[in-house]
Amino acid sequence: MNTRRRPRPRPKPRPRRTGGRRHARWLRRRPLRTRLTLAASLAVAAVAVGLCAGSFLVIRHQLLDQLDLHLTQSARLATQQSRHEPPGVLQGECRYLAAPACAQTVPARPADDPAKPYLLPVTATTRDVAAGDHGPYYSELQLAGHRSRMLTTPLGEDRALQVAVRADTVDRGVRQAAVLLGGLGAAGVALAGILGAWVSRTGLAPVSRLTATAERIATTRDARHRIELPPERAGRDDEITRLAASFNTMLDALEKSVTAQRRLVADASHELRTPLTALRTNAELLSRASRLTDAQRERAATALGRQMREVTLLVNDLIELARDEEPDPLIEDVRLADIVAHTVDAARGHWPDVPLVLSVDPGARTAGVLGVPARLSRLLSSLLDNAAKFSPPGRPVEVTLVSGAAELELTVRDHGPGISDEDLPYVFDRFYRARAARALPGSGLGLAMARQIARAHDADLTAGHAPGPGAVFRLRIPSRTTPS
Repeated sequence: MNTRRRPRPRPKPRPRRTGGRRHARWLRRRPLRTRLTLAASLAVAAVAVGLCAGSFLVIRHQLLDQLDLHLTQSARLATQQSRHEPPGVLQGECRYLAAPACAQTVPARPADDPAKPYLLPVTATTRDVAAGDHGPYYSELQLAGHRSRMLTTPLGEDRALQVAVRADTVDRGVRQAAVLLGGLGAAGVALAGILGAWVSRTGLAPVSRLTATAERIATTRDARHRIELPPERAGRDDEITRLAASFNTMLDALEKSVTAQRRLVADASHELRTPLTALRTNAELLSRASRLTDAQRERAATALGRQMREVTLLVNDLIELARDEEPDPLIEDVRLADIVAHTVDAARGHWPDVPLVLSVDPGARTAGVLGVPARLSRLLSSLLDNAAKFSPPGRPVEVTLVSGAAELELTVRDHGPGISDEDLPYVFDRFYRARAARALPGSGLGLAMARQIARAHDADLTAGHAPGPGAVFRLRIPSRTTPS
């Protein structure tokens, strides 16, 4: 039996990270202010160094041009003075910085050279210039241990003229320019760092305030904090300021939402306290049913059932108010006239003493709307319950549905006491109950829920005074194509 173990596969070597990747990873870990400072500093430093380097090259080129111009002028003067002189050294004192340019004439044939040696080097190219086979040219050489520059140019009669001058002044000027521009470049780099830090601090100041405000809200959970915006900013907002203003707008909405949520919880707790207390009282009373008479037990059981229904209705209304907009799959294209007819028939069974009169315009019978049928029916039933609750026995509640150019208008009108001017702005607030309605059953959530459902369907629900006694509620909802 072979018991040899299979060799384990060697792990693949990990790719080594290059210096560029390490630097990029290090840079990504730095704060935004540090990265912005580095970017601004490098940009300004690159411009400063580039300007200094360009200035150095321009100065060096100009100094060399001046030296070449000096050689050309010296050659022209030597040509005028030595046209009939024999070959040889004309001026040989250029080893001194203040001396004029040294010059010599060279024949085209070595046989015509003078006995005295030349001061400047003579090459085959020099002979070609003398013979007319090569043009004038500049060259570099060393004279008495100093760098010099020489011009070789034709003189005529098979001769060439060589003129040289020391380049110490040019070298000294180039070194001085390099030192000066190097200092300016270093100062520019330092100034770039200072400006980069200032730019990053100034540019990111609104972001810092935004971050501090967000952290303060996250720590204290208090949405009342705001980001301080610059004064007189109309028409001159930058992107950061607009971001801060948008963040303040979002905080306003968040504060309103939190305030509304707290108010809803407080109001719901207040509204639930009374029925829950009554439920507990009746439940404790029924727990001692052996001590009660049959009439007392019947009355307690009836009260307990009625209070259970009220609590159930209140909890359902609270759940409806806490719901967000319906998801898209639940939205349908439906006939609003059919929903209105069905809801009115259901309301007649709940309010047998109140006549409900329905009138539907012929154009509205086939008009469709986009919505959730169950929620639209809940909206209509809230309006009908509110109208029937305030209508005197025998007085009708008029329900009218008419079609317009691009919308349907539903009107619910009662003949009750109506809505007072002081209560009209608050009829759709949660748990708000007018002074005249506090003795009637209800929790004050029906109209608030109706307004919420209307807004979820892009509809407009308003309340007003009816002609004569009574109140009128109008629902305007966009109409759609006729459903098949």
